Amino acid sequence: MEGEEGQDQPPQEADLEPLVTVGASEVVPRVLSGESQNLSDADALSLLLEMKLRRRRERPSLPRTVTELVAEDGSRVYVVGTAHFSDDSKKDVAKTIREVQPDVVVVELCQYRVSMLKMDESTLLQEAKEISLEKLQQAVRQNGVMSGLMQMLLLKVSAHITEQLGMAPGGEFREAFKEASKVPFCKFHLGDRPIPVTFKRAIAALSFWQKVKLAWGLCFLSDPISKDDVERCKQKDLLEQMMAEMIGEFPDLHRTIVSERDVYLTYMLRQAARRLELPRSSDAEPRKCVPSVVVGVVGMGHVPGIEKNWTTDLNIQEIMTVPPPSISGRVSRLAVKAAFLGLLGYGLYWMGRRATSLVLSLPVAQYCLQRASAARPHK
Repeated sequence: MEGEEGQDQPPQEADLEPLVTVGASEVVPRVLSGESQNLSDADALSLLLEMKLRRRRERPSLPRTVTELVAEDGSRVYVVGTAHFSDDSKKDVAKTIREVQPDVVVVELCQYRVSMLKMDESTLLQEAKEISLEKLQQAVRQNGVMSGLMQMLLLKVSAHITEQLGMAPGGEFREAFKEASKVPFCKFHLGDRPIPVTFKRAIAALSFWQKVKLAWGLCFLSDPISKDDVERCKQKDLLEQMMAEMIGEFPDLHRTIVSERDVYLTYMLRQAARRLELPRSSDAEPRKCVPSVVVGVVGMGHVPGIEKNWTTDLNIQEIMTVPPPSISGRVSRLAVKAAFLGLLGYGLYWMGRRATSLVLSLPVAQYCLQRASAARPHK
């Protein structure tokens, strides 16, 4: 990943099982009686495409959380703004995909988080609640000490919400994956910036004391959260108020975690919204291209940024590079490592003293010491 950071990346397709599945009961070939019902590959493709276009509504009835964007070539992008812990968001995603029958579905995930598409709800619920030392070590190896610790703190926040609501995150992405597999010729793209890049840029943007303040706030997050609180996040006015509060306290963090990812998501949606070449029955048939239809599934907080960046020239090279650590960053990392090693050494020393005291207090040990003392020759 490190070698690709400075390059424009095409939309990434989820490396999972095949994404297009069409039930046999849904395809009814229009074959006249008496004719052979064996279709050529070209006829089958044309039939599937016709079925898809027939299902696609010219004026779809869409949820209020959907924002429609139009590309220069006429391609349409339907951005579904979601709350990541919401049953209603899952319904909005399913309804939108069924109504518009997209050619591409783009979700706010990267390759490092694609595993949540393959896990069931109960497994994800258990995974989100369990933050182990093994997970911490993996995060530190993958992202470095400071970024790894920050990732685990954010996982703790996610686990807190999961425990409060009894609901695993990312249900809308799993719903999008399931519904996309039912649409003929529909591709599934991962549209978010790789999480190691995001964390490293976020940590590099904060000063030492900002990191301490943020970590302290995340460590002691324990306010109760209700399902009504989550559903209210689907209202743009409340979300903008929350973003304004965040900007006031950590503007650099907001820039790297929200604004830069707005740019990246917009870029990926525009890459997906390219004219679509229709299948041909033979090589002699001229090529035909039509505007494509894309569904984007993103957190509601990214929708205003995507709308803002939609018609601007985008260059993602800058936001894909990780700046070198500053002097204060290197000092803070050394301080964290020294503090960790110091605590570890003190803990081992204390445990050693405690264990030695316990062993020496045993009757057997006392007896052995007395025998050894008696056996020593006296001067």
